[in-house]
Amino acid sequence: MPVILRFKGYRFFFYSNEGDPREPAHIHVRGVEGEAKFWLAPDVHLARNDGFDARDLKELLGIVEENRTMLMEAWNDYFG
Repeated sequence: MPVILRFKGYRFFFYSNEGDPREPAHIHVRGVEGEAKFWLAPDVHLARNDGFDARDLKELLGIVEENRTMLMEAWNDYFG
């Protein structure tokens, strides 16, 4: 489970085994309140939320959008 980014207690990561066939590029975010999943392409949007409130999701979406390029590079480097 490679952690790509840490921010305000949140961990941004992907699972080493992302399914067969592999799902499109996405990032998981885990914090004390729960876990969310964001698709990275073709645009950033929420795929799943388990526990975060609307304010947290808005902040997390912004962080993912700001770091999309780096997150996509990490995905591509890892899964090649």
